[in-house]
Amino acid sequence: MRIPPLIAPSLLSADFMRLAEELDFLKNAGADAVHVDVMDGRFTPNITIGLPVVEALRRETRLVIDCHLMIAEPLKYAVDFVKAGADWVSVHQEADMHLHRTVTAIKNAGAKVGVALNPSTPIEVLTDILDDLDFVLLMSVNPGFSGQAFIERTLDKARRLDALRQERGASFFIQVDGGINSANAQSLINAGADCLVAGNAIFKAPNPTDALREIKARMVG
Repeated sequence: MRIPPLIAPSLLSADFMRLAEELDFLKNAGADAVHVDVMDGRFTPNITIGLPVVEALRRETRLVIDCHLMIAEPLKYAVDFVKAGADWVSVHQEADMHLHRTVTAIKNAGAKVGVALNPSTPIEVLTDILDDLDFVLLMSVNPGFSGQAFIERTLDKARRLDALRQERGASFFIQVDGGINSANAQSLINAGADCLVAGNAIFKAPNPTDALREIKARMVG
């Protein structure tokens, strides 16, 4: 049974000088979670934020904190992000040679755990770990930078993952991240996605509140 559609705006597109205000805006506009992109300059060609910022976010909001770890050797840091206040933590399949160990550590620390897949990584690599996951994150852009164009074949990837979920009677939810806007939100939900991560389409819009609410309205049909 699918969960109601969720929207998790990405702070990567927010004003880092005004994060407390941005959190208030997200809460008041109806966001379900706040998506935090953690990049290390190794797994991705960019460096963003780390544990101290997550700790500060936790002090300022009751929203779900969704930490997407785009980092090498995620087992070294994943549990620390849970301790810092993350409610959901996702790691990349491509970055972890011992994925089951990392997934188990995150679960044991008390967070929901997800595995993220790059655009070129097939969903079939998760066949033997799906039953251990709370969610799967499909990247619809290549990791590293905000503002990229949505990769259209992600729709088919979401459909295939949803079909696999139904076939197995699994309960994980499907998250999609990258290039999300009001034009593709409904198509993604129809394809099987449950949680959408949007950045520029919200924070760079002339009216961010209206932009968030429009995307959410499209998600629920």
